[in-house]
Formats: sequence, structure tokens, C-alpha cells
Amino acid sequence: MSAPSPADTTDTTLHVHLIKAGRTKISYPVDLLHDDGTRVTVRGPWAGDGVRDFGFVQFAPGDVFTEHYWCDRWYSVKEVRAGDGTLKGWYCDIARPAVRTADGDIRCEDLDLDLWVSADGGQVIRLDEDEFADSGLTDRDPEAARNAVQALDNLERLAKQREFTALLAHRPLT
Repeated sequence: MSAPSPADTTDTTLHVHLIKAGRTKISYPVDLLHDDGTRVTVRGPWAGDGVRDFGFVQFAPGDVFTEHYWCDRWYSVKEVRAGDGTLKGWYCDIARPAVRTADGDIRCEDLDLDLWVSADGGQVIRLDEDEFADSGLTDRDPEAARNAVQALDNLERLAKQREFTALLAHRPLT
């Protein structure tokens, strides 16, 4: 587990570095909204090139992501809104606990499992389980693989029980 990050940050711009298979998959600037030493919340525009169509949702230029990272949990949650503010839903990356770097940036290692929760909570979709199985993590790091599957199961349970938004609102979970 990483050490908590400082709660009083003077610079409000930082970078998120998403790591996959030991390499930086993408790095992008975001604005810091909240940092309590365990949970960091940032906001920024869609950092991908063009439109990414998943079939059940599209991420496109103009979309705004409010991203929640925890230094003690095996996932991050990204609230996705269209440019007009309409909530599209939440994209959850199953990942090792986030790390704040010495310069205040966020480093997060993706573990190939994802969850989509639609804005109305009616769609809860597990994603990329085939990629996770093919990644070799279960053999290479069985404890991390167990934590990843448990995190996916927990997020899915919260979403299906309509308790998902409590996770993001800093309210106690039931």
C-alpha cells in the first residue's frame, strides 16, 4: 500500500498516468478537486483520440471525466458526462491502489478488468474478463488477481443494489 498523499495541495493541475503491463498506456492533465490523503478526485476532458464506441456508450471529445482514485482500494471510478453535462454513467477500472508520485501526480496500474454502470443504474456490465484471463496475472501474482476479482465483484454488487453512488458521495455504505 502506498503512503497517503498530502491533503493540502497548492497546485490544482496534475497528471494521471495509467499504466498497463508495466508501460504508460496514457498520461493526461487533470484538475485536482479533492485529496484527503486516501482518495483523490480529479476532473478533465476525454483524453482519448476521437470517439471510442463501446456499443453501450461512446466516449467523445467534449466529454468530461470526474475520476476517483483510492490509495487503499483496487479500483478507480470515472464519472462520464457529455459536454452538455448529461450523465452517461460510470466506468470503473480495476487497478492496483493508486500512488501519488513525489511531484503530486497519480499513477494507477490497470489490471484489465472493468465495469460499466449506466446513468440510470439499469446496465451493469463486466468488461474485459477475457483480457484479464489472458494477462497471466493469476499465475504471476495470485494475490493481486484475487484482489482484482474481489474489487470487481464488490463494485458490481454495489451497482446492482443501487448503492454505487454512495461510494462516490462520501456517505457510509450500508
